Amino acid sequence: MKGYALITGGAAGLGKAFAHELSGRGYNIILVDLPGSGLSFVCDEIEKRYHNSTVFFECDLTDIDSLVEMTKAVNNKYDVSLLINNAGIGGTRRFENADLDYINNIIQLNVTATTVMVKLLLPNLKRQPKSFVLNVSSMAAFSPIAFKTVYPASKAFVHSFTRGMHQEYKKTNVFFSVVYPGPMKTNADVTARINSQGLLGRLGLLSPQKVAKLSINQLFRRDPYIIFSTLNWLFMTVTPVWFRLPILSSAMKRELKRR
Repeated sequence: MKGYALITGGAAGLGKAFAHELSGRGYNIILVDLPGSGLSFVCDEIEKRYHNSTVFFECDLTDIDSLVEMTKAVNNKYDVSLLINNAGIGGTRRFENADLDYINNIIQLNVTATTVMVKLLLPNLKRQPKSFVLNVSSMAAFSPIAFKTVYPASKAFVHSFTRGMHQEYKKTNVFFSVVYPGPMKTNADVTARINSQGLLGRLGLLSPQKVAKLSINQLFRRDPYIIFSTLNWLFMTVTPVWFRLPILSSAMKRELKRR
């Protein structure tokens, strides 16, 4: 076994796919997700299939006190050699209709929790002979988008934070990488939103299982900047913002109208 991999947002979607992928590669698994999200069932499934150790922590990562207590418990008992900050939240709403809880949850989960997880688990990661941190950003990090506004900004933070950490720790035993998934049908709500966005929403569409496998392959090849769709990347970075912003925003507006 290769020590423990801690995965946030591990009860479903990409987080669950990461858990299966890493279990198949010999890692013990620590899953973190909200209370009542079904973590025990995922752990049972993994143990029966791969015969390795799995543990879970039910934790609301937007609650900083709970996050601190959870990481303290992990650091006291487990040697973590891989951290995947996968938990995140988004959505499509007109900004004036978004309540403060909606906005705050995006910032707390996508920005604060990602940063604090790295901060508090870094001493544990540094104790291991070799360790990895994979932060999950999004293709949305590369462009502002109307009717999403806060979400792309939060994923741009994940991009900038991880790139800075990679540079700061590049000569240590802790390797930092960031992945930029495109659209994924991770649950019924996300699937409905992707379908409502038309062709643009399906550009670069991959399954969570495929994203997890490709991400881990590239991570272990020490790729600090993981992108799957060159076409997506070119559209989001090379085309001028005055061209791409109205196109992206129109797709989000269509989604809102079809709800």
